[in-house]
Amino acid sequence: MIGFERKSEIFNLLEQNGKIAVSSLAEKFGVCKETIRRDLRELEVNNVLKRTHGGAFIESQTLRNQDEFPVTVREIQRYEEKLAICKKAASLIKSGDAIFVDNSSTTIFLVRCIPRNVNVCIITNSLKVLLEAVQLKNPNLRFICLGGELKESNMSFSGMIPQKVAQDYYPSKAFLSCAGINEHQMLTDSSAAEVDIKKLMIDRSQKVFVLADHTKFSSTGHVHLTELSSVNCIITDGKTDVTALDYLKKYDIDLVVVE
Repeated sequence: MIGFERKSEIFNLLEQNGKIAVSSLAEKFGVCKETIRRDLRELEVNNVLKRTHGGAFIESQTLRNQDEFPVTVREIQRYEEKLAICKKAASLIKSGDAIFVDNSSTTIFLVRCIPRNVNVCIITNSLKVLLEAVQLKNPNLRFICLGGELKESNMSFSGMIPQKVAQDYYPSKAFLSCAGINEHQMLTDSSAAEVDIKKLMIDRSQKVFVLADHTKFSSTGHVHLTELSSVNCIITDGKTDVTALDYLKKYDIDLVVVE
């Protein structure tokens, strides 16, 4: 297990139990205690947890404000679920597509899942996605940065500049996430600064794919994003209670569940 996956599992254990012990984590992951202490230090720097002698804990107030975590922290939450969702989404991308990829902790994994022989133009306001591009070094992926004002905690661009630039593009597919999906006919988001760009790309894209892990169906963001009628497909993980999503049928939305 690599460090990224290990920290994701540590985060999951914290959410479930509220506290963890260095010794039990070292035994669970088969690594030395100093490795675990390093993981905890890195998570503490991002205000995920508080270290104690021999372990760490997470405060209930921190859990209630998960959308306030920097994107580099949110991307380790439910890592396995998000990766599985992105693998499925990537399989729906075809050569010749021009796609919009928003700035979210889920879609970060989408670019690395696109097969290397698929020729795609990717439009994004996400600095994190662009950094992924540098690492991938895939000549078949062409990236267009919408530019704008940089929000460091989210590693994203927002403001009037990306909105103006985005008006020149009509993607064949848009891949985005949200803060919440509910039966009141809408999707909500947590960032008012970025929601206008996402709305514009939703309106201009031929097909809209929402990548949402199981927690999105029990959460609500602070900002209205779009109506369910604008969505063509929702891709989620196997922990989602699909029996509670009958309301999606009247919108003719394809619900794809991945394990």
